[in-house]
Amino acid sequence: MKDEKNEAIMRSGFVAVVGRPNAGKSTLLNHLVGEKLAMVSRKAQATRKRMNIIVMHNVSQIIFVDTPGIHEKEKLLNQFMLEEALKAIGDSDLILFLAPVTDDTTEYEKFLRRVKGRTVPHIVLLTKIDQVSQARLLARLGAYQAFQEHFEALIPFSVIKGGSKTQLLDAIARHLPEHPWLYDPDMLTTDTIRDIYRELIRESIFNNLSDEIPYESDVVIDRIEEGEKTDRVFATLIVEKPTQKGMMVGRRGETIRRLGTEARKAMERFSLKKIFLNLHVSVRRGWSKNRTHLEELGYQF
Repeated sequence: MKDEKNEAIMRSGFVAVVGRPNAGKSTLLNHLVGEKLAMVSRKAQATRKRMNIIVMHNVSQIIFVDTPGIHEKEKLLNQFMLEEALKAIGDSDLILFLAPVTDDTTEYEKFLRRVKGRTVPHIVLLTKIDQVSQARLLARLGAYQAFQEHFEALIPFSVIKGGSKTQLLDAIARHLPEHPWLYDPDMLTTDTIRDIYRELIRESIFNNLSDEIPYESDVVIDRIEEGEKTDRVFATLIVEKPTQKGMMVGRRGETIRRLGTEARKAMERFSLKKIFLNLHVSVRRGWSKNRTHLEELGYQF
């Protein structure tokens, strides 16, 4: 289909962004969309659900699907996360596989085995190239050339160095189907404000608590009272053990105040409103291993 204004070919499609945990998926997508939408953490396996992030590029509409890192663990929540990534791969028009340049090709070879027999094309994006020398980058590019029959393009990229978004988006758009836009071009994501607020609070938990607590916690947005200049957000932080509740609250409430302040500021930057954030902590034993609890929290298998 051609756009009536300039006769350029309109394209629209879904691009699954996949890779191992901590490959830089959410950081890349926030960079491409120019907004803080996807949760970012130095800790692995922070992303739990798929999130659609919409980027307009010339007359193409690229719907990126942020996915959990591809990994295998026995916990039921981790199984859900793996299924989310595999569903995104199956539903996409193109796959963008993120491979940190510091890794060897092992994870990519696992990915090839997973997609064997599928017809969805993919691009390999070598990430974090700012962390290595030019000689090491060239060596890694050489290693991936052994797999060139499988990928459509091999692109080195660094968010920190300010890699060319135009070049990357051009390469992606070329592989999308000719199709009218699927969403209003002013939309940045199909997620609701409730989803985004939840993720910003979860990100603060990952930033402010260590060990197993971030992985055994979740957030429920109980209600949002929206106003013209202020949103009042009431949320429950879910943990699995009473000891985790104590650590999340902290001595004299210091920890929950700290993570609440960080989350509130992030929510204000996103919404451009004042935020009143009310948090309390609830213990739900074994929620991450219980299908019923997971479904109650929105994890649909």
